[in-house]
Amino acid sequence: MIDFTGATIGFVLMLGMMALGLHVAVAIFLTSVLGAIVYFGPGLLDTFATQLWAVMNDFILTAIPLFVLLGELLMRAGVTQRMYSGLSTWLGRLPGGLLHTNIGASGLFAAVSGSSVATAATISTVALPELRARGYNERLVLGSIAAGATLGILIPPSVNLIIYGALTGTSIGQLFAAGIVPGLLLIGLFMLFIAIISVLLPGSAGALDEAAPWSEKMRSLRHLVPPLSIFVVVMGAIYTGWATPTEAAAVGVLMAVALAAMNKALSISMLHDAFLSTVRTTAMILLIIIAAFYLKFIIGILGVPQAMTSFVAAMDLTPLGFILVLVVFYLILGCFIETLSMMVGTIPIVFPLVVHMGLDPVWFGIFLVLMMELALITPPVGMNLFVVQGVRRTGSVVDVFYGIIPFVAVVLFAVALIVAVPGIVTWLPYRMF
Repeated sequence: MIDFTGATIGFVLMLGMMALGLHVAVAIFLTSVLGAIVYFGPGLLDTFATQLWAVMNDFILTAIPLFVLLGELLMRAGVTQRMYSGLSTWLGRLPGGLLHTNIGASGLFAAVSGSSVATAATISTVALPELRARGYNERLVLGSIAAGATLGILIPPSVNLIIYGALTGTSIGQLFAAGIVPGLLLIGLFMLFIAIISVLLPGSAGALDEAAPWSEKMRSLRHLVPPLSIFVVVMGAIYTGWATPTEAAAVGVLMAVALAAMNKALSISMLHDAFLSTVRTTAMILLIIIAAFYLKFIIGILGVPQAMTSFVAAMDLTPLGFILVLVVFYLILGCFIETLSMMVGTIPIVFPLVVHMGLDPVWFGIFLVLMMELALITPPVGMNLFVVQGVRRTGSVVDVFYGIIPFVAVVLFAVALIVAVPGIVTWLPYRMF
């Protein structure tokens, strides 16, 4: 059995290897190997093959490449440009103009792509030239795109929620349902902030669009129907019990292929690029998951959960105090560690404490994803910040850093809301299931 000091040294060592640039999966796996050898000897390493086989035979994980492929196909099918144009017709007259379209388009694309990075890259490509030409405050534009893109890991289908469910044994259907209300809440908070800042600082947004006639607004809805249809079919199949998340993802892929054909974007080269990108992303994710499951196995037999539970119990923390500690912990960690590695590296250690404190696993999954959202937009390693700057290609990334600051405060406010009112997260999944 390991003690709290030994567990802490191992955890810090793993984070140190990640911070030095070692591949996430390698850092996690080496930490597991070191713990096994130090406490049990090299003979325990023979169990890795069994763990690898067990993880790769988990049916739910096959949903990951399918949802990644779904996002890749939609991104290459020309859906985003049409979707952005359709939303701008409806949202362009609000205070803040097209900044609201950035948030709305991010939320809608997130609902079918499941990836924050893909959302950031796609919306940046479409929005930046238009908003720059209209004289919007560039820092506010950059912040709105980077912040809106974080919705990709919260609004279902979310790859991060699938990984959390696989690592903790939590229902994927319940997690997807739990992400809907907080996702809509966060969209509303982002848009409310944009409206307020646009009224207080009129020069921050360009001139409002002329009010479009209702006939044009109704015609623009045809650009929103395809992504909404895919979302409704995929989520509806899961919630009604007609299909598992994996089967629903497969249906979504078929719909995306049909949509690409309708848009005359379907070709062998397009499919090749989508499949190749999907393989690269999936291989990276699954390699990290394999390492995380082995770490979970090793710390389980070492007694790390029991050691950590005893330490927390000795601190006599209330559930609220424990949550506040986690907020500070993930805020600091998110400034230095990439989100996926942070999530899979901490879940095996933190989740037993969550259970010990009596917190709802579904609620904690959404809380954790919100903290991952903050990690995506907090300097110096926030992934979305550099994706947006990479598409921008001019100026300094410092502009993105400044632009994101108020949106970080908005996400923190959303975290405070779900802590104060847990029903925001738990009401829908427990009504549906």
